[in-house]
Amino acid sequence: MINLITKLVLKPVAKAIYRPVIEGLENVPRDGGVILASNHLSFIDSVVIPLTAPRRVFFLAKAEYFTGTGLKGALSRALFQALNAVPVERGEIKAAQAALDSALEILREGKAFGIYPEGTRSLDGRLYRGKTGVAWLALTAGVPVVPVALEGPADILPVGKRIPRLRKVTVRFGEPLHFDELHGQARSARARREVTDQVMAAIHELSGQELAEVYNERPMAA
Repeated sequence: MINLITKLVLKPVAKAIYRPVIEGLENVPRDGGVILASNHLSFIDSVVIPLTAPRRVFFLAKAEYFTGTGLKGALSRALFQALNAVPVERGEIKAAQAALDSALEILREGKAFGIYPEGTRSLDGRLYRGKTGVAWLALTAGVPVVPVALEGPADILPVGKRIPRLRKVTVRFGEPLHFDELHGQARSARARREVTDQVMAAIHELSGQELAEVYNERPMAA
């Protein structure tokens, strides 16, 4: 029922309102496990990709989005379920590995999984260095990676804002990257770095963002 609502209601309404420019839909395999690796500009990225991709895309989302109470909690839960989000705990090393294991299970079931190699949103618009979780997944599951570039989500929902604005958004799906020659080498730090850098280079070619050449670390709380 939820998937029907997404397909018959959310997608048409979102496209009618925002009229997104979507490029490269033919590059997304219609079946089989695949990773959609995207730049990350706004919280709303995880709404834009599922609503514009040609197949269901699963993302990991903070467990808090599924555990709220009252009307707000119910609406949050319904939205993330409609977007095929999978709840995970965040913060610790064990939780990070559990998140990767959840993503791996999704891929082994032949589904599409969305990930942001930068790890967190870019607050200055630059493209940061990718973390190697995307490579671990690709090499362990033996699936292709489709690079994705988003342009405009930060204008729709800037950091600190709660209500989306009407702004133009562009989604570009690049040609799939295959790493068959490195399949099974997920334990190799060198192989993971090589794959991640190729993925980020492809995202950069699609997005044209300025490169930060450092990791995008979350600021420490005061």
